[in-house]
Amino acid sequence: MQFTKTTEQDSKYDHLDKMSINELLTNINNEDKTVPFAVEKAIPAIENLIHEIVQRMKNGGRLFYIGAGTSGRLGIVDASECPPTFGVPHEWVVGLIAGGDTAIRKAVEFAEDDTNQGWLDLQEHKVSTNDTVIGIAASGTTPYVIGALKKCNEKNILTGCITCNQGSPLSKVSVHPIEIIVGAEFVTGSSRMKAGTAQKLALNMISTATMIQLGKVKGNKMVDMQLSNHKLVERGVKMIMSELAVSQETAQRLLKKYNNVRKAIENYDKKNR
Repeated sequence: MQFTKTTEQDSKYDHLDKMSINELLTNINNEDKTVPFAVEKAIPAIENLIHEIVQRMKNGGRLFYIGAGTSGRLGIVDASECPPTFGVPHEWVVGLIAGGDTAIRKAVEFAEDDTNQGWLDLQEHKVSTNDTVIGIAASGTTPYVIGALKKCNEKNILTGCITCNQGSPLSKVSVHPIEIIVGAEFVTGSSRMKAGTAQKLALNMISTATMIQLGKVKGNKMVDMQLSNHKLVERGVKMIMSELAVSQETAQRLLKKYNNVRKAIENYDKKNR
């Protein structure tokens, strides 16, 4: 199969600079509406990868995201949300970006073109065969990501990827490739748009489903979330009230005592059996 970058194809819209604001917003939104359907087609591939991730994490493994530019930032965002949302250690899910932390806010020139640095960055975290490494690259051609996954394969470290081009070099070096084909962008080549949205949706699926499978959600509640602000404390109180059918005062007392929704619920149950 010949590799074609659909993410680089010309937009089906032209004369964007002549459009009104309403026309711009309507057309962008019309394109965005197509993204969830593209993600839906990739669900079997996403599911297969999650099965492998969960198995490894149950055995002490970690999940790594590695990317450059927008793709790298999306991985870092998803990784950074796991500890406060699910109460897991920061080392469980790690996001790496070409150019290091500086590149989160400001592009580092040519960082993504280094085929060796991705593996060096992973080695700083002592990546092992228990871990899973997911390369994120809309184009599927980023040397930083491809080089890292090639080395992981050599070391028997499970690899996956999220890309928005079919049959890309990145897919070919991934044991579990996820290809979400969103087509040409509204602004030609601007893969931070539909491609970025698709990657974010896939990352939501991967981290959320994995954490649920690891027991970090009870019913539909984030019972292990970190109580890092008043909003989350209030949410925790409501969870305890709902789960135990107790008053707000009792729920507040339990949460203050245990500083964790799950522990508050479990210890209240034990006390009253």
